[in-house]
Amino acid sequence: MKKLMYLLAIAIVFIANACSQLPPEQVKVEQGIVEGTIEDGLRIFKGVPFAAPPVGDLRWKAPQPAEKWEGVKETKEFGPSPMQGGNPPAGKSEDCLYLNIWTPAMSADEKLPVLVWIYGGGFSGGATSYYDGTILAKEGVVLVSVTYRVNQFGFLAHPELSAESPNNVSGNYGILDQIAGLQWIQDNIAAFGGDPAKVTIFGESAGGISVSMLCASPLAKGLFSGAISQSGGSFGPTRPRTFPGENMKTLEKEEADGVEYMQKAGVSSLAELRALDADEVPSGFGMAGGWPIVDGYVIPDDQYKLYEEGKYNDVPVLIGYNSDEGASFSREREPEQYYAGVRARYGKFADKLIEAYPAGENTVPKTARDLSRDAAFGWHTWSWARLQSETGQSDVYLYYFDQHPDYPEDSPRYGYGSPHGQDVAFVFGLNPEDKHENESDLALSEVMVDYWTNFAKYGNPNGEGVPEWPVFSNENPDVIYLKGTTPFVGEVPSAASLEVLNEYFEWRRSPEGKEWVNSLE
Repeated sequence: MKKLMYLLAIAIVFIANACSQLPPEQVKVEQGIVEGTIEDGLRIFKGVPFAAPPVGDLRWKAPQPAEKWEGVKETKEFGPSPMQGGNPPAGKSEDCLYLNIWTPAMSADEKLPVLVWIYGGGFSGGATSYYDGTILAKEGVVLVSVTYRVNQFGFLAHPELSAESPNNVSGNYGILDQIAGLQWIQDNIAAFGGDPAKVTIFGESAGGISVSMLCASPLAKGLFSGAISQSGGSFGPTRPRTFPGENMKTLEKEEADGVEYMQKAGVSSLAELRALDADEVPSGFGMAGGWPIVDGYVIPDDQYKLYEEGKYNDVPVLIGYNSDEGASFSREREPEQYYAGVRARYGKFADKLIEAYPAGENTVPKTARDLSRDAAFGWHTWSWARLQSETGQSDVYLYYFDQHPDYPEDSPRYGYGSPHGQDVAFVFGLNPEDKHENESDLALSEVMVDYWTNFAKYGNPNGEGVPEWPVFSNENPDVIYLKGTTPFVGEVPSAASLEVLNEYFEWRRSPEGKEWVNSLE
């Protein structure tokens, strides 16, 4: 009888185990079972909820855990994008906190490195549905893209919102969404064959700035082991009236702007503002609540100061920017317009900066546009590299993307370099079937895919078949130029001009500089 009972028990365990085996397109996460697709050797899961929908009373609150579900949830289509002015491919909704996974692993025991993409869009737009992780995942990494709230839905601060928060802060909900996504990845990515101990975050523009902020946020500590920032960095001081590169406000200032925002919205209470339909909520670039802030909680302080003091998440970083970012943001067409703009922003440093970034006699060439490039991206990236090299233990790899045709003198594009955002397509992998202006584009894209995935695997972009990329240090400030078919090592671009811009930022942090900028209000 005992033998019969033993055999019966074994049979029950066997049947239970057989029933628990899921087909490869299904994976069990903490909330339930998700079902994706298998395409071209990858398992793909789209629209996986990582947090509760931030709607109703959860509008302008930190993300809450996703609810569990019964049965199998189909995750085969991108979830909606956050509310914004444009119309992203997958539509938009307040119910937007979803992520997507491309994994080459066919079992949970492969422990592949994980790359987590954070999209750009000026913190006012953006969507995961613009990006396909197939080419990167085929290089042996698990690729994840995470949605976060943008514009006023993601960053509005107000005294009432701060009062209801257990941390007495408001704003920065979009950054908290990113942190919640990273926490979900820590808890669940092993089921997709990923290694939660080897997570690298990467992003471009607002996504690259987000990466910078996550590196400085104590709330993100331990959630990633490497970081890649493309045209990012957030090392400027706070400023009441913001400019590119000086985008950050204090919580106090943003709360005051939030009061004014509520008045302009025609409501008198937070309850009324939450009762508005999503498409009735005033939102857009340039309004209150359109950017992360120094709140003392998510972002504890001026990031430059945090890095000087060694108060950041010290992980290997791969950071850089494009050669002609200014072409995407400079609007001045005549020298006098350029001079007026520089004087309005830079005060007593205007003349020195005009000399460092000169205009032509009748034109505003790249030498002048580079002030916009460096103020928004170049100085921040360079400062990040210098500060981490001085106060951190982890390696820094610095790049300069300069892939563009050599336009003839009679071309309207003569003298132009690589604009903002051009690098993204190269990182995700160019399609050989598409037309490319420069024959070396495909070759450079292949090298960049290798660099980015090598970095995810080893914390180091180097590997077989790619040019050696040296570690940046203040003693050896080497930069790799991503240009042509074969990247090469060079000096920091516009180094002398960056030194002048650095003097400006040092002055801005001085009592005189603080008094000056406050006097402009």
